[in-house]
Amino acid sequence: MTAPPGTHPESPAREQSRAGGRLRTLRALVTNWSALPVRTRVVALLVFLTAVALLLSGATAYALQRSGMARQVDDSLTRSVQEFRILAQEGIDPATGDPFSASDQLVFTAMQRTLPAEHEGMLGFQDGEISWTASSAVELRLEDDSELVRWAADQLGSDGVAIQTITTAQTTYRAVAVPIHFDNDTAPSLMLLAYDFSAELGDLDGTFLTYGLVGFGVMIVVGVAGWLLVGRLLHPLRILQSTAAEISGTDLRRRVPVSGQDDVAELAETFNEMLDRLQGAFSSQRQLLDDVGHELRTPITIVQGHLELQDAEDAADVREVREIALDELDRMRLLVDDLVTLAKSGRPDFVDTEPTDVGTLTRDVLGKASPLGPRIWTLDHAADVTVSLDAQRITQAWLQLASNAVKYSEEGSKVSLGSQALSGTLRLWVRDQGIGIRPEDREDIFERFGRGSNSTRAEGSGLGLNIVTAIVQAHGGSVDVQSAPGIGSTFYIDLPLDGPADGSLDGLLDVTEVDGADGGHIRQVGSPVSKTSHPKDGAA
Repeated sequence: MTAPPGTHPESPAREQSRAGGRLRTLRALVTNWSALPVRTRVVALLVFLTAVALLLSGATAYALQRSGMARQVDDSLTRSVQEFRILAQEGIDPATGDPFSASDQLVFTAMQRTLPAEHEGMLGFQDGEISWTASSAVELRLEDDSELVRWAADQLGSDGVAIQTITTAQTTYRAVAVPIHFDNDTAPSLMLLAYDFSAELGDLDGTFLTYGLVGFGVMIVVGVAGWLLVGRLLHPLRILQSTAAEISGTDLRRRVPVSGQDDVAELAETFNEMLDRLQGAFSSQRQLLDDVGHELRTPITIVQGHLELQDAEDAADVREVREIALDELDRMRLLVDDLVTLAKSGRPDFVDTEPTDVGTLTRDVLGKASPLGPRIWTLDHAADVTVSLDAQRITQAWLQLASNAVKYSEEGSKVSLGSQALSGTLRLWVRDQGIGIRPEDREDIFERFGRGSNSTRAEGSGLGLNIVTAIVQAHGGSVDVQSAPGIGSTFYIDLPLDGPADGSLDGLLDVTEVDGADGGHIRQVGSPVSKTSHPKDGAA
């Protein structure tokens, strides 16, 4: 197939190049649009949608108004034709009561009885010439449009009557020509009725021009209002961005102000919660590094000093240094385990809860605690409830309290364990008859490496109660202590409880004492529920 003369066929490579250019242009537009600020894009879309809505509503209204106006013009012309026909059928002049003798009389009378509307005019023809015109009060002078006059004169010989659209050099008309011919006429007559449809539409166009100007003003108002409103809505995001930019690895204390209850406020709250988690993670990591650096330095120094001073030729000295090194390494291992436990306490998977029988757990912990030292181990009460908790972690915390009770009490003294469900709370406790805690020390003992001022004789890392607190807080609970120096202490673990309480501590049943570790014994106090207490129940 050959190309038309004067043209040159494009090669496929050139067509592909043009297509590639259009694609690159489209990609550039998308990229540039995406690079615009969110505020600009939102306002631009808002103004664009407003413009589309105004355009569609205006175009629809214009089309309906134009169609309705055309119907009104046609209806008016149709009524005038019907009135003319009625007058012709009656054949009587209403003014004189005499019958019409010629068609020109009918046309003249009909024009006298017709009151043209705005933008409407009329003419009377006889034998192809204008015989009558509308009164001077009628603005539309049809006789001044020669093209329309020629068209009307050509209709004298037609038989039909139809409304037509006539376009001339001056304007566009909706016109109807009604020819009339009597048998005794020397020349046919015609009545022309026409509307200046362009003038009618001019009024409509003027109305919608005003609509367009108002719509443009509306878009400006929408743009300005949208810019201010979107700026106000995005203000928290800018604060969030500013806060995020100011946050550094050494300072995570900044938070985004939260105001209102909308989606942006929820985003700010979520961001603050994320910062809380990050700050907790960084603090935990920093604390772990500080603790490791601080607490491991002493045993490492001890081991290094003994190794440097030992006499390699002295077997007894070598054995002594070996025992010291192993002892310090074991202490470091325990310390590292405790520090790792504390570091993990901030993780969501630190506790793995499942429904647990608290009564069975209480007896199991008592059995595991009895080998800790020669004490009179007593079970005060076992709660007969099932609670969702991490039995392994709670056992770890409970045994830590029992271990502390052994450390700070004399051989043969009583150590009591128990559990009780009371008004939405599950309480676990360990009570001893030890040295007690001074009031000024009660806050410090729960801190890392915290010790009471009267606890110099006890060994340990000083992390035990801190681990207990971390485990209990991970369950949504709390730890407390009641103590009197020289009398003893009672440590409480309070956990949230879903379900009925199992009563009070009144009405405890008989006591059964069983042998404990290293010459001690366990004394079990039966619970008020109908169960049989057996010696050594729950012992390890």
